[in-house]
Amino acid sequence: MTIIRFDDADTEKRAMDFLVGRYPFKTWANGDLMVPEPALGHLAGEGIGFRVIGPATYEHFLPSVRNPAPAPV
Repeated sequence: MTIIRFDDADTEKRAMDFLVGRYPFKTWANGDLMVPEPALGHLAGEGIGFRVIGPATYEHFLPSVRNPAPAPV
């Protein structure tokens, strides 16, 4: 899995529209998008420009963990 980023929101939306149903992906609020490596060639083939940030780390695969408020006693 690779982390990529787009220059603008329109390009990011176009990329996600292309990826839906074809490849698994995950997005973050900071604009990062995690995609499998084979998706990179297909995005480029569709003329969708992106910047490669680097390989996904273990932390990227973990779900967000929230600390719920303690229950009243």
